[in-house]
Amino acid sequence: HVIYHLANAQWWGRPRNLERVELVGARNLIVAARAARVGRIITLSHIGASPSSAYTLLRVKGQVEEAVRASGLAYTVIRSGVVFGREDAFINHIAMMLQVNPVFFLMPGQGEVVLHPIYIDDLVTALVRSLDRMDTVDLTVEIGGAEYITLDDLLRTVMRVTGMYRMIIAVPPYALRWTTALYSRILRRSLMTPQWLDLLATNRAARSNALYDTFGIQPRRLEDTLLTYMAGKSYLLPSLRYSLRRRPRET
Repeated sequence: HVIYHLANAQWWGRPRNLERVELVGARNLIVAARAARVGRIITLSHIGASPSSAYTLLRVKGQVEEAVRASGLAYTVIRSGVVFGREDAFINHIAMMLQVNPVFFLMPGQGEVVLHPIYIDDLVTALVRSLDRMDTVDLTVEIGGAEYITLDDLLRTVMRVTGMYRMIIAVPPYALRWTTALYSRILRRSLMTPQWLDLLATNRAARSNALYDTFGIQPRRLEDTLLTYMAGKSYLLPSLRYSLRRRPRET
């Protein structure tokens, strides 16, 4: 038997939810997997994850990886670049923020951080294929999409695709973290969370062609794919629904 561990709380906006859902949840899952004599755990993580990371999201993901490796079970850790798709909570959140502010967009830093976006369908295919790829057992695999892109170029790509052109204002990351921490306390859900900023804190890119070399998948290009579902779409109602939606109940 094999378990796919995909649970995450990275968009909830509060570090304690990350630790409760992801780290404590992973440890509980490992105990249950041992009891049920599960043979292997395949877990999804982020490029840049490390138990010693200065950024909460990447640190917790690294601790989850560490727990899985120490479990005594066969494992595969798949670290991906930032994921995009019709219902993603990263690029869609950029579009929502562009929609609600018709004048400017606050960009953390100078936008020089390098990202490696991967389309959700390509990521799911990689997860499925990892089941039969014995060469990925007890291995950490890093995968990304078709191209590397800086945050600044990514923002301009989203503006071009959606037609929502805004002035980009570079803001020190620490100032945005203070702002998002405040928003996370005031709003039920904030479009920009500390964990969202963690994804932009450092360069996060896999080896070129890693997706094809490891899983035989030809990745889809970012802008071409965004054009198939983002062009002409209004993000006003989605942004309101998201911000007013209740957080998952804490137990």
